[in-house]
Amino acid sequence: MRLFLQIILLLFLTACSGQLATQQVRPDDLKFPELQFEFPQVEHLTLDNGIEVYLRADHDIPLIEMTCLVGGGSIYDPSELTGLSDLFVEGLQSGGAGERSAQELEEALDNMATDLAVSSSSYAYTLDMSMRRQDIVQAVGIMADLLREPKFDPSRIEVARQGLIEGVRRRNDDPGSIAGRTLAKALYRDHPFGRVAKTDSLSKIQREDLLRLHQTYFQPNNLSIAVSGDISLDELRVLLQQTLGGWITTGAPDLKPPALPEMAQKGGISIADKDIPQTTIMIGQPGIEKNNPDAMALKVANYILGGGGFNSRMMREIRSNRGLAYSVYSYFQIGRLLPELFIAKCETKCGSTLEVVSLMRGQMQELIDMPVSDKELQTAKESLINSFVFAFDNSHSIVTRQQRLDFYDYPVDYMQTYRQKIAAVTKEDVQRVAKQYLHPDQLQIVLVGRRNEFEQDPASALGMPVENVDLGLE
Repeated sequence: MRLFLQIILLLFLTACSGQLATQQVRPDDLKFPELQFEFPQVEHLTLDNGIEVYLRADHDIPLIEMTCLVGGGSIYDPSELTGLSDLFVEGLQSGGAGERSAQELEEALDNMATDLAVSSSSYAYTLDMSMRRQDIVQAVGIMADLLREPKFDPSRIEVARQGLIEGVRRRNDDPGSIAGRTLAKALYRDHPFGRVAKTDSLSKIQREDLLRLHQTYFQPNNLSIAVSGDISLDELRVLLQQTLGGWITTGAPDLKPPALPEMAQKGGISIADKDIPQTTIMIGQPGIEKNNPDAMALKVANYILGGGGFNSRMMREIRSNRGLAYSVYSYFQIGRLLPELFIAKCETKCGSTLEVVSLMRGQMQELIDMPVSDKELQTAKESLINSFVFAFDNSHSIVTRQQRLDFYDYPVDYMQTYRQKIAAVTKEDVQRVAKQYLHPDQLQIVLVGRRNEFEQDPASALGMPVENVDLGLE
């Protein structure tokens, strides 16, 4: 009997294994239906005084997030007051508002476990607040006070000023910071994009300058509010009408950014001789702004060149094949109002600095000279298309993305047509935009590291003039 059962079991296992063998499929042969994605819907309304309001309701958790976006930013700071926007946002966040002193405002936020963050960028000021559903009335009241009646407590301004001055004093500690501002200065010169705050400019800023900035830019018709979480549009409308509805516009700020200088047509090398064991390499040249019709083709081209991680040519050649760097990458800063930069960055030991720069330039030239392969093109487009959905991984990212698209006047169908435009890019498009926008012989190259360990003289090795960066001139 035991022998009989063993034979039956053996026959059963043999049959199963044969069936499994015939059913096995290689992972790369698996077929999946095409990913279907629709842009998430965002509710929108405009208050009578011009405030634009966006809502993505989400009632799963009793939390609410709010982002206020005000046109302005560092690009409009006077040159003699460079750093004004940095001090402004510090004073706005910590200086009190409405009837509350600085300390009372902090205590109110702490008691509600409400987070507040105020920041500035080139083109805007942003106030972010997250709150519990039960605190919505008080929290929105505080946000309204910050927008309309900040106090800018003088003692808090001085604390913030000294913190920013200390940051100036310490910024040469970071080679990446040195490289970034040196590259910006080389390309933009005295344009606001090329300026950095210094001790003397920060010291000149007075409380009256902060009040003037607030009065100029913080106007209802220059404000949009994005909200996500446990609230309905009707409730939000009533709440904002109660707190901000009586706010009257007193003027329209001039938001036309200062024109860029004419970009240099010759490349150059800037060297910051710093006693560190590896060189930070940053290379750059003028890029594009959002309305450029070649933006999508450049996204694909850059993915192949240096934006695709281990799928990119720079990473594969410099790290994987030669072991000269841990990471190397490139990207286009697609400007919202003005053209910004193409940048490639890497760190390598000082003794291989010029070799790595030559390899980076060589990869750019190869993209110009030769069509990309079918596999490279397919990988780049599929990755960009498939990663698109991660831009909408939570309710607040959805609503703030719509807020920014409208704020910066993107085409109405920008998100809806994004994937189709990426999918339409051809090999010919990639080579065409590489030829048009990449200029290896006109790069501004910044090197931060031990110059005496470079393989040879940079000017002769790279065929470009060299300028020494004086790190003491801050």
